Amino acid sequence: MPSRIIRFITLILFFLALAAAQAAPLPIPKPPSTGAKAFIIKDFNSGRIIAEQDSDTQVEPASITKLMTAYVVFKELLSGNITLSDLVTVSEKAWRTPGSRMFIEVGKQVSVEDLLMGMIIQSGNDATVALAEYIAGSEETFAALMNRHAEEIGLQGSHFTNSTGLPDPDHYMTARDIARITELLIADFSEYYQWYSQKEFTFNEITQYNRNKLLWRDDSVDGVKTGHTESAGYCLVTSAVKDNMRLITVVLGTKSENARADASQALLNFGFRFYETHKLYDAGASLTDTRIWKGSTDSVSLGLNGPLYVTIPRGQYKSLDASMTIDNQITAPVTRGQALGTVQVQLGDELIAEHELIALQAVDEGSLWQRIVDEALLYFD
Repeated sequence: MPSRIIRFITLILFFLALAAAQAAPLPIPKPPSTGAKAFIIKDFNSGRIIAEQDSDTQVEPASITKLMTAYVVFKELLSGNITLSDLVTVSEKAWRTPGSRMFIEVGKQVSVEDLLMGMIIQSGNDATVALAEYIAGSEETFAALMNRHAEEIGLQGSHFTNSTGLPDPDHYMTARDIARITELLIADFSEYYQWYSQKEFTFNEITQYNRNKLLWRDDSVDGVKTGHTESAGYCLVTSAVKDNMRLITVVLGTKSENARADASQALLNFGFRFYETHKLYDAGASLTDTRIWKGSTDSVSLGLNGPLYVTIPRGQYKSLDASMTIDNQITAPVTRGQALGTVQVQLGDELIAEHELIALQAVDEGSLWQRIVDEALLYFD
């Protein structure tokens, strides 16, 4: 073979190899070092865990506990058992509770709304205990209520003995559970969640500032909660939104206020820089129609009962592949919302999402004639 042909083939192979190298996605680096006892980065919409370290380790959560307290209070508001305008008489126990304070006074009446602001923005232990006593009669009973709700929503690594997060050997949470409760606060109580972005609150002519330094550093951050005791270290839960992507980060057990803020910012930057979230399908949108036998109609539309989001490494959207698996020989009657298959989303060989396909409308049993005809068709199929 002439040498110039060999050189030409070699040149083509070189450019093909170069093109393949450029097309291959760059490997994602390790998440930044945080110096924390545990951390997690979670995408709010898809639920994907982007990075984690010891996220199932049970640790002292300090005032991060108040996220669970807020969840219980918000549930009581939603159910109509209490209102924001209700007046709460401050007990001596609430007034004497050590730690961060809202500076409420014994015997005075304070609205539920003000107490919530004092708990959320100022992290007031006095306000937190006042709310717990108002809802459950005592803080001990309120802690039992917290544990009941925690079990209902699947917080498998948490247990509460008080509403504030003051140290107790039987009081603990995990980073994974904290991310989950934060997710629920954002999803289920958006009208109250906005308070977590407030930088200051004035009560009794005393102005105090939110200890979450990222509210001043980063406009994309809209919460969530700080925590600190000598034994727990400095903790911070954050949430931020960029380009329609919301991330939640949990950092537990760092050495200082600046360390928890820096670690949280680094984790947010890592998540936003190397990952992207896409909504693939809307809730209730018809993804396909499938045959239904012996029904009043011969087909039923299938879709999802909620939007389907995926979080993937940046630049790999075109590599996504979706497929559906549908039950064989679906026979009427079918109820609306009945699961009739699944939709799977893969990125390469990795299954990154799988959701039930449901019937988007009910299909009643067909007439006698329709059932006879379909029975014959099935027999000869």
